[in-house]
Amino acid sequence: MTLQIENETDTAPAEGFEELARSVCERVLDTEKCPYEAEISITVTDNEGIRDLNRRFREIDAPTDVLSFPMTDFPAPAAYDILEDEAADCFNPETGELLLGDIIISEERAREQAEAYGHSLKRELAFLMAHSMLHLLGYDHMQPEEAAVMEQKQEAVLQSLGITRDRN
Repeated sequence: MTLQIENETDTAPAEGFEELARSVCERVLDTEKCPYEAEISITVTDNEGIRDLNRRFREIDAPTDVLSFPMTDFPAPAAYDILEDEAADCFNPETGELLLGDIIISEERAREQAEAYGHSLKRELAFLMAHSMLHLLGYDHMQPEEAAVMEQKQEAVLQSLGITRDRN
């Protein structure tokens, strides 16, 4: 897996961020039985940076915690069988890796939410990455049934990594 991380803030990302990102992304790919190596880009920004992206791409003039920009339009969640027909479009020609997409996280918002929810920043960042990875694989939460599936999958990934809601 190729993980590209870019920091657009004036401070260093949370301690251990790259290791956490790699663990969460790999666990989601394993759990969702992705048969390919994947390439994922993660950008860490602040509330103003994510607000600008939210305004430009979703026409919502407000900061959010995470945005997902999938490179592949899965007809159903984790429907990898369609990828062979779109090989030229969804695989990196140099590495052969599946181009999953971009994850944008507001670390500022993640810190605020961790404090509000009473758990660690590590747990909040892991949750946001798991959530966004599922979006990159075609999951959504617009309907209550979809939301329930995503919530269950996110929690299963975090539990399997030993990332709980307590303050560690």
